[in-house]
Amino acid sequence: MADDRVWRALPSPVRELLEGTPGAVGVLDTQLRYVYVNSALARMNGAPAADHIGRTIAEVVPGIDARLDVLRAVLADGVPRETTSSGQTRVPSPLARRYFHGAYHRLEVDGTVIGIAGIVLEVTASRQQQNELERARERLSMLDSASTRIGTTLDMDTTCVELARFLVPELGDAASVDVLPPEEAPSGQTVPGVLRLRRASLVAVPDLEETAAALGKAGEHIDHQPGSAARRALETGRPVIENMPTDDRLGRAAAHPDRLAALRRGGVHSGLVVPLVARGRALGTVTLIRAGESPLFTPEDTVVVSDLALRAAVSIDNARRFTREHGIALDLQRALLAEPGAPHPGLEVAFRYRPAGASALVGGDFYETVARPDGSTLLAIGDVMGHSLEAAVEMSHYQAMLRMVAAGNLPPGRVLDRMDRLTAPLATGRPATCLAVVMSPRTGTCTFASAGHLPPALVAPDGSVRLLQVEPGPPLAAGFGGYPEATAQCPPGHHLLLYTDGLVERRDEAIDDSLARLTHLRLPPHAGGEQLLDAVLTGLSPTADDDVALLAATLRD
Repeated sequence: MADDRVWRALPSPVRELLEGTPGAVGVLDTQLRYVYVNSALARMNGAPAADHIGRTIAEVVPGIDARLDVLRAVLADGVPRETTSSGQTRVPSPLARRYFHGAYHRLEVDGTVIGIAGIVLEVTASRQQQNELERARERLSMLDSASTRIGTTLDMDTTCVELARFLVPELGDAASVDVLPPEEAPSGQTVPGVLRLRRASLVAVPDLEETAAALGKAGEHIDHQPGSAARRALETGRPVIENMPTDDRLGRAAAHPDRLAALRRGGVHSGLVVPLVARGRALGTVTLIRAGESPLFTPEDTVVVSDLALRAAVSIDNARRFTREHGIALDLQRALLAEPGAPHPGLEVAFRYRPAGASALVGGDFYETVARPDGSTLLAIGDVMGHSLEAAVEMSHYQAMLRMVAAGNLPPGRVLDRMDRLTAPLATGRPATCLAVVMSPRTGTCTFASAGHLPPALVAPDGSVRLLQVEPGPPLAAGFGGYPEATAQCPPGHHLLLYTDGLVERRDEAIDDSLARLTHLRLPPHAGGEQLLDAVLTGLSPTADDDVALLAATLRD
């Protein structure tokens, strides 16, 4: 017989409370046989309360995994526990599996363990809830994937292509991303009533590529008339769905009215336009189309695409801002990097400056030539440490200072010493490397001094390259001074090549290996200075991570 002492010991008000609560409550003896179940638990299990008494859980509802191990642990140590069980009760259910959460406590009378009490709640989601949860999980997974696939660079058009490729074919048969041209933002109007957007990307499934071309090719400017979906999306800031559009509506989506027939032939039956907005500013639109057997767009689709567009818009805006600011900084850098002075007539000089790529910050590479009163020419090349607009500005200071200091007939070591003393006390001064060379056309002698710069190279008439040994001193602005000098002959027909580290350095190799690649070059024999520099840049193919400055000096015969 089941031990029902605990139930009989309960006051009447407590019995009434347990019987009336919507929570499913049951009491089991030490053999885990029911001694009491309230009405809620009886309804949950699908059996009358009387049919539970004296029977185990498995005997009443054999389709439930009741986690008896947890119940026995509560009996053994008296520590309350919560657990989740699953399965089916006797109540018919369309769900393959139901889930129940229970909290269990040990019961004692006069110090004797007589059983456990449990409160059970069903936590099974309905079919609709399960579907909604699954869709929510898929949506979060998609957004997580988008964060790694969209906005991988600071190039705006690349980001737009990444967005379109992410959307097709998962959410549409074709997708385009259109942006407001910067010179026309925020209104984008070229003439009253017309919205002009530039098609930054267009991606379609293979079967729809020809049809999608009717929407306008990448790089093309699209004029949107009043009432178009793109115009309405930007004006309201909300997505626009056009399912089964009329010819008039569909024609407004085409880049030109005469392309309507192509869209109809492709079976296009629905479109979705979502505005791209970042930091309160409209950037453009994302357009999706579906054709053939693809389903019509739903409000749920707008939620997903809007979330993706919101994230992508931030990346697009970052890329647009960077492109604009990088262009301004690069223009300023070029303006600050003045043309080197004219050397003495007996010396020919060629130079190149190649800025870093669009994804890198501006640098501080500089070069200079100064004709001196004694008939020699001072050549210099340097690199301000860091990559920023400040580095570019500091570069112009070093170049101006070099012209001033080099106007006398000081040897190159003294030139660097003086520049170091002038810049070291400045709180704003950035360290810089510099290679200074005094070249005498009369004797063909070159005297070198290095402030932490890479060694010069001598290119023979046959195109072979060798490095000239110069002991490097500390960078400028360090305040240590001390720049040893070295000399070498540079006969007529030989080129003295000065360069910055962006020409040779690679992140994944030692500097000695980088310099070895320079010496292994076989340059065109008897090349002029301009041809030589072009060949060096081609042969070494510098990365876009750093700017590059080159200077070639050649004694005339």
